[in-house]
This record gives sequence, structure tokens and C-alpha cells, in this order.
Amino acid sequence: MPNDPMRFMWAEACEMLTRADRLHRQFFQLGKPAAAKPTWQPPIDIFETDAELRIVVALPGVECRNLEVNFDSGELVIAAERSLPAGPQPAFIHRLEIPYGRLERRVELPQIKTQLVRSDLVNGCLTLILRKL
Repeated sequence: MPNDPMRFMWAEACEMLTRADRLHRQFFQLGKPAAAKPTWQPPIDIFETDAELRIVVALPGVECRNLEVNFDSGELVIAAERSLPAGPQPAFIHRLEIPYGRLERRVELPQIKTQLVRSDLVNGCLTLILRKL
């Protein structure tokens, strides 16, 4: 039944919970001082073959010059900054779902020796290829 008010209310409530969770993760992380604290984490995929690890990180709107990739004690550390797009200021914000500001993602890698052989930032995705040694 497409006009069922109960279904509409349930769908709207679920959407509100999803938005609240996203905002909570984006803005209300406690810990480090505000200047150094990352405000969001990008999604990441890791694929392993016999010869390599391929890591893909979704970073739309992040420029190469604002991106840092490090390896720290078996962890991959991706850090960057995504700024609000230029536009008229001040502006009334109707919706703000895309996270902006400092990002950091730490991912434990499999316990194997690797060497970074290639990195590309294309179409908003960072791809790292680590050859197994």
C-alpha cells in the first residue's frame, strides 16, 4: 500500500536515525584537541592476491597535496583534509551530509612483508598497490 502513513512514518524515522548516526560520527568524537582531531573516516576496501595487496580508499573532493599516506607498526594511516566547496558566504545550509574537515583512517594490514609499488588518486579513489615480498 503506497500511501500507508505507518510505512511513511517508519521510513522517515529510519532515515532520521541514519542521519543522526552520521552526524554523531562526524562531529562528536571525543579525545584529541579540535585542531588535530579527525572528524571523519573514509571507507576502505582491501583485496589480497598471491602477489599483492590492493587498497582502495574513497576520497572524493580530496586533493593530492592534502593527502598523507604512512605505514606505522603494521597499520596503514591515511590522513587528509577536505574543505567545504567555495561558494557565497554566509549561506543557509539546507542539508550537510558530506563530511568535511580533517580525516584519518587507520587500518591494520595483514602481517606480511610488502612494498608500496604504486599509488594513484583517480576519480576520488586512492588506490595503493603493495607487492608481497
